Amino acid sequence: MAAVDRNIVLIGFMGTGKSSVGKTLARKLGRSFVDVDMWIETSQKRKIKDIFETDGEAYFRTLEKEAIRIISRQTGSVITTGGGVVLDAENRRLLKETGVVIALLAKPETIYERVKNSQHRPLLQGADRLSEIQSLLESRKGFYQEADLFFETDGKTSAEVAENIMGALETQKNS
Repeated sequence: MAAVDRNIVLIGFMGTGKSSVGKTLARKLGRSFVDVDMWIETSQKRKIKDIFETDGEAYFRTLEKEAIRIISRQTGSVITTGGGVVLDAENRRLLKETGVVIALLAKPETIYERVKNSQHRPLLQGADRLSEIQSLLESRKGFYQEADLFFETDGKTSAEVAENIMGALETQKNS
């Protein structure tokens, strides 16, 4: 698959900036943008939070897996995923086969500041959200480390992160 056809896939924990960086990156590169969670919400005609509350996480992960099967067939797109997409080995394989997988990373404290007032994070419902973030991050760290490229988003705008990604992709293409 030619580099221009390969998808650019952003993975990472909630609050690392996947959606905002993905939109910026797609616009700058003239590529289509696909947010897996939005795709699921549109196809199910309900919010992720409602899917979790009504049908549970396992059902959501089944929907997510089917969405990845369909979306990963596209070419030349910027794809953003939910933070837990990496929990499934088939998801990781499909995304890597059809794209360059880029992990966006941030410190737990940064993530907490970004998501603390959010009401649509079904996995962060307890009183001590920072501890929940730290625990979930630790359990997923190994999966995020399977990415092709890594970018810290702490203290950076989505435009800065998108520029850093574009520079790295250009360097990768020329090597």
